[in-house]
Amino acid sequence: MFDKIVNERTGKIKSILINKAKEYATNADRYHNFNIAGRILDISPERALIGMWMKHMVSVLDLVEWVDWEPAKLTTEIIDEKIGDAINYLILLEGMLQSRQEANKP
Repeated sequence: MFDKIVNERTGKIKSILINKAKEYATNADRYHNFNIAGRILDISPERALIGMWMKHMVSVLDLVEWVDWEPAKLTTEIIDEKIGDAINYLILLEGMLQSRQEANKP
């Protein structure tokens, strides 16, 4: 079962991140929303991403709460969506951090 979850998740990650790039990224800027939000808030794009990611983490924490208090709310679809969102934001953050690292190399 776990191997199936890993295989399905990796396929979903790739599919979602490619499709969302078409929706959210402009002019080949994969991080457009985070760059703009960072400018508006006068923070780094990475910090803007973390702020947006927190919404997804709250949703994940809600899932954990539901296990004990409202298990009927847990569906495969909602687990998939909420876990996927949280993972995808971390992958975006990884990309942003690696881009920064590359830009700062002498």
